[in-house]
Amino acid sequence: MIQVKAFAAYDAETPLKPFEFERKEVGANQVQIEILYSGVCHSDIHTAKGDWGPAIYPLVPGHEIVGRIIKTGDDVKNFKVGELAGVGCFVDSCRQCQSCLEGEEQYCDEGMTGTYNSYERGTKIPTYGGYSTTITVDEKYTLHVSDKLPLSGVAPLLCAGITTYSPLRHLKVGKGHKVAVLGLGGLGHMAVKFAASFGAEVTMLSGSPSKEADAKKLGAHHFALTSNPEVMASLVNSFDVILNTVSAKHDYNTYLNLLKKNGTMIVVGVPPAGEPLQAFTLIGKRRSIMGSLIGGIAETQEMLDYCAEHNIVSEVEVINMDYINKAYERMEKSDVKYRFVIDMASLK
Repeated sequence: MIQVKAFAAYDAETPLKPFEFERKEVGANQVQIEILYSGVCHSDIHTAKGDWGPAIYPLVPGHEIVGRIIKTGDDVKNFKVGELAGVGCFVDSCRQCQSCLEGEEQYCDEGMTGTYNSYERGTKIPTYGGYSTTITVDEKYTLHVSDKLPLSGVAPLLCAGITTYSPLRHLKVGKGHKVAVLGLGGLGHMAVKFAASFGAEVTMLSGSPSKEADAKKLGAHHFALTSNPEVMASLVNSFDVILNTVSAKHDYNTYLNLLKKNGTMIVVGVPPAGEPLQAFTLIGKRRSIMGSLIGGIAETQEMLDYCAEHNIVSEVEVINMDYINKAYERMEKSDVKYRFVIDMASLK
């Protein structure tokens, strides 16, 4: 067995604290990765606090993982010791359903196996995430990471990056499209970068005037203050796509009205409660609302390769492991630009 140091939530109320556990030895088709950086996603907080249902405690969060391969199984073909590698939000799936066969394992009919807060398939062995020194993963669910980019900025691409890349690609967003991004946080700042890189005309929608300078620095062409009724009225029927990253309570109908005929609002944020939709808001302009969940392994690799080619990384604040509880407090106050990333050397 492999001895692992980590930080874990022991229950829904108390702060994260040190935790030690064992991972199984590397299997024939697995790689062992020494974790160098682990991104801190808002999902980590929700899961640790049990906001999204019962959690498996002790819970080791972290699904934005980059590191270096230190061991490979006998049958591994696509990775070598010494290479950089990444692990995202899931580490397994059924591999047999239509979604898995189509390379969209995140929509697995049996449910994907989460990098943390899941059980290894067919067992009662919990999965433990990236707030740890090492992880073993099947090579089919492991990603190649370029050495061209700073690894701390690459880590959040494994969740925040693919969450915004995937739906924009699905809708074939590019030159000639007008795209609005709602909410400038960990997801929103990546949405701006990708939409602009794809050639779209990008507008940042935000209720905080202080975010205008950052939005334009990230690549937005325009900034619209959503708290200004005149501004909002001027934007009715304006956008082909709105990428909605907001997880706080808000009225979907207000923003659906900003879509052109045949426009689509992509929902990637998860508000705490459902919002009523006015049918005529959709019917009147044949508008659509769609959800999107991260991306499959092949598309995530495509995204990582695209970022390496176009020099795209997340904007991060690197922290030590023992700062994690303070980081959680700051994230809940939206006090981070735009992603915390843990330097895992601080855990060793």
